[in-house]
Amino acid sequence: MDTIWADMRTGIDTSLMEKAGSILRSGGLVAFPTETVYGLGADALDPEASGKIYSAKGRPSDNPLIVHIHRLDSLGKIARHVPEQASVLAEAFWPGPLTMILDKSDQVPHSVTGGLDTVAIRMPDHPVALALIEAGGGFIAAPSANTSGRPSPTTAQHVRDDLNGKIDMIIDGGSVGIGVESTIIDLTEEPPMVLRPGFISIDMLRNVLGDVRMDPGLHGEDPSFRPKAPGMKYRHYAPKAELTIVEGSESNVRAAIDRLAREAISRGQTCGIIAADEDASSYQAGIVRSAGSRAKEITISQHLFGILREFDDLGVDVIYSESFDTPQIGAAIMNRLIKAAGHHILSV
Repeated sequence: MDTIWADMRTGIDTSLMEKAGSILRSGGLVAFPTETVYGLGADALDPEASGKIYSAKGRPSDNPLIVHIHRLDSLGKIARHVPEQASVLAEAFWPGPLTMILDKSDQVPHSVTGGLDTVAIRMPDHPVALALIEAGGGFIAAPSANTSGRPSPTTAQHVRDDLNGKIDMIIDGGSVGIGVESTIIDLTEEPPMVLRPGFISIDMLRNVLGDVRMDPGLHGEDPSFRPKAPGMKYRHYAPKAELTIVEGSESNVRAAIDRLAREAISRGQTCGIIAADEDASSYQAGIVRSAGSRAKEITISQHLFGILREFDDLGVDVIYSESFDTPQIGAAIMNRLIKAAGHHILSV
């Protein structure tokens, strides 16, 4: 398959958007930018189209997809019941990086929901994404546009690296604004449960809803565990190299990573280091990449996946990363980093 490249970095190309919508309505796949990461879209109401997503990504079929909408009144078609909590959250955070889990309507095929009777729904905050959803019929099922298990794509080139020739079109909308996937909250539970942390923090959700809790299954490694939301069970975000997170006081972390990097190099290994802007210049060994500033934490989420992909391209053997426990997005950054490291954390 020849993948069409559609450049919309400077604005929406109407003819190309019409083509993208036609591809979706015909059961094809289109990768597109959102404010979080790039998504791989298919018609959410077409079970065969959603099956193509799983095939292109190599994604387990019990890993649910998120249905993207562009209008608030679309909720009533794909959710069996829209609770007051959903309306309140939509008013506060949509369009934006928040996904809500509701009981699904009969319109949504089980192939989209991983066999569950619930559906994950969000309205992205990106003009290209919203235009594509409208052009494609109003309901797009979309996980991240990468090979399953790899770091999520934050540029169109990342999508091309993984999926070129496997999908019909890639829309280039430039680099994304946030860089980690949306927060997922399950409104079928009481109290509501956060199943995946993201830019919308649990404190922000509590300010709107009151009692909100983190799902204890968030960190579960039970092979019998059935994921209710993307990213809960399977290996995600992982580079090819062995990744270790080093946590502790800043001085201890810097000293430990420097020592570990020197030891790796002495063994003949290539070592990558992920650091904050504030610490990067202090490392004397290894290939150092700054994820961003702790004082401007959004820069860390924007760059994390790109750095992991760069280390793949450089062929590093081991990676050591600082911990990024920042106030708002820290939970989301560390959730992705811990999964990428396979829960391999060194406390110093």
